[in-house]
Amino acid sequence: MELHILEITKAIILAIVEGLTEFLPISSTGHLILINELISFDEDFTVLFDIVIQLGAIIPVLVYFIKKLWPFTKDEIKNKETLNIWYKTIVGILPAIFFGALFADFIKEKLFNPWVVAISLLVGGLIILFIENKKKTAKIVSIKGLSFKTAFFIGLIQCLSMIPGVSRSASTIMGGMILGASRVVSTEFSFFLAIPTMFAASAYSLLKYDGALNLNQIFILLIGFVVSFFVALAIVKFLINFVQKHNFKIFGYYRIILGIIILLYFLIR
Repeated sequence: MELHILEITKAIILAIVEGLTEFLPISSTGHLILINELISFDEDFTVLFDIVIQLGAIIPVLVYFIKKLWPFTKDEIKNKETLNIWYKTIVGILPAIFFGALFADFIKEKLFNPWVVAISLLVGGLIILFIENKKKTAKIVSIKGLSFKTAFFIGLIQCLSMIPGVSRSASTIMGGMILGASRVVSTEFSFFLAIPTMFAASAYSLLKYDGALNLNQIFILLIGFVVSFFVALAIVKFLINFVQKHNFKIFGYYRIILGIIILLYFLIR
């Protein structure tokens, strides 16, 4: 029973970390790699567990934005606007599909380690501060005003997040801001891009998983999924409200501090 409680505790901690970090520009993958250095399941089950809690984290976006993303209403104008969002989202994920298919296995084999995470966090934090310190008036103030070309280039920048520690949300939000979108629009579009991107990545990983599960493992997966869902839902609500009045400098500082701590830890241990 002690082992069972320990496994449940691991599941809750990892799911909380995933839910907290998936949509903040601080890298959920990076944090999970670091946490897995301290606590983890066996290697095969860890892969599956990370996929399941990632799915638990993405569903809150659909729940939160259901009115904006549901294209089957009686309002034809709204339906067209909704489909336009989906079309731009599809265009935005094309680069990730292409480069993910080419480099996913290489990146997982060569780059999934704390050193890469630490450097990515540090460099990413400096980039966030640099972008936020540039006084620039946004030209794109609504998703409707986001062109397909801009959506594609945001998706291209998103490919940088395949490197652990870079952060999918950081790359898409900062990419949107560099390309002229407001902080709010960039954040919203980052959420929309997350839906197909994360579902596709999870589906790909699930197809490659060939392990068998027992009842205890299924229970652990369920706990992780539920915890990740509710934590991520709270973060989605928080971030939407946060970007209305604040910039992302605090996350830049957090990344730099965490990156330095990790580098020092692995240098002196």
